[in-house]
Amino acid sequence: MRRLGSRCGGMWPGFTLMIPTLSVPTYQPTTSIPQRLEAIQKYIRDLQYNHTGTQFFEIKKSRPLTALMDIAKEMIRESLPIKCLEAVILGIYLSNSMPGVERFPLSFKTQFSGNHFCHIVLGMHSGGRFGALGISRREDLMFKPLEFRTLADLVQEFEGAYRGYWHTLRKVKIGQYVSHDPHSVEQIDWKHSIIDVDKLTKEELRRELERHTRDMRLKIGKAAPPSPAKDRKSSMGSPLRNPGSPMRRNSRIERRPSGEKKVLDPKPPPDMNGYQIRV
Repeated sequence: MRRLGSRCGGMWPGFTLMIPTLSVPTYQPTTSIPQRLEAIQKYIRDLQYNHTGTQFFEIKKSRPLTALMDIAKEMIRESLPIKCLEAVILGIYLSNSMPGVERFPLSFKTQFSGNHFCHIVLGMHSGGRFGALGISRREDLMFKPLEFRTLADLVQEFEGAYRGYWHTLRKVKIGQYVSHDPHSVEQIDWKHSIIDVDKLTKEELRRELERHTRDMRLKIGKAAPPSPAKDRKSSMGSPLRNPGSPMRRNSRIERRPSGEKKVLDPKPPPDMNGYQIRV
């Protein structure tokens, strides 16, 4: 148990809230990869989805991987509710010790009743099968076991879940495989491929996803350029320690072919509230 006092805004003076500290998953050498991923998902789910309206952890996607892993450690210490982007960072951290599992960001843009919504999970690939880790308000929009033969099958599974909530899938963004080195200064490639789902037939979508899968495999083992030193900042904590953390809504969507390099424009810090499903 951990004490959380008046530093949490809105609490009465002198009031102390006891928050249970969850234990991270541990495994036996014989524990299979699917069982390990299920244990990670259970840990993420036990943290619970953050419905409070307060963003407890500030995630800047431009930070190097090592800085994001420091935030994952803080999530474990705090044991506070999280949202989908935080779950992706935590999933990366908890699966770093599984070299046979490749991880990649997989995000969705949907439309419902004239509004657009964003959601992200951590795609997984191991043993020739695809799956996903994550958290959502909806049970079928997060964890997917390693049972999908292709990336297209996995995406279609999410698309079907969205249809059940009357959401239309508009775009899919797929990143490259994430390094297993927690001290890497690489930046995560969050959207190597951006696919306009509503402009493609099912067969065209499948071909695009197969092309991205081949491209990801070709990138394994290739060194990425190091992140600028300025991306490594000492202040990477929770708004509980830094209540004035700036936020903005990240609504910029662009199409970028897989082979084209990403150009970084100066941007204010993203608003992670954009990654949520109001269904």
